[in-house]
Amino acid sequence: MEKKTQIELEAAAFRGLVAHLQKRTDVQNIDLMILAGFCRNCLAKWYKKAAIENGLDMDYGQAREAIYGMPYEEYKEKYQLPSTPEQQEAYKNADKAVI
Repeated sequence: MEKKTQIELEAAAFRGLVAHLQKRTDVQNIDLMILAGFCRNCLAKWYKKAAIENGLDMDYGQAREAIYGMPYEEYKEKYQLPSTPEQQEAYKNADKAVI
């Protein structure tokens, strides 16, 4: 496979993942962290890092907005629930992504 094609496929898969997470507002970040070791915030950090590595000026808020599809504070107010003690305990024991 040509490198250009690989990059295009990876970009399309990433866009699909972001669109899916924007649609699935019922899935809480803490649950993603517990089950998958990453969440929307991790994606935003990776997105920001990639932007900076490519010479773009991007802050974390801009990266979060790209991933959440809206400003983070708005998303948090609309969709984020307080974590339960059970979620907090599971999070403490979960493997987490290296960012």
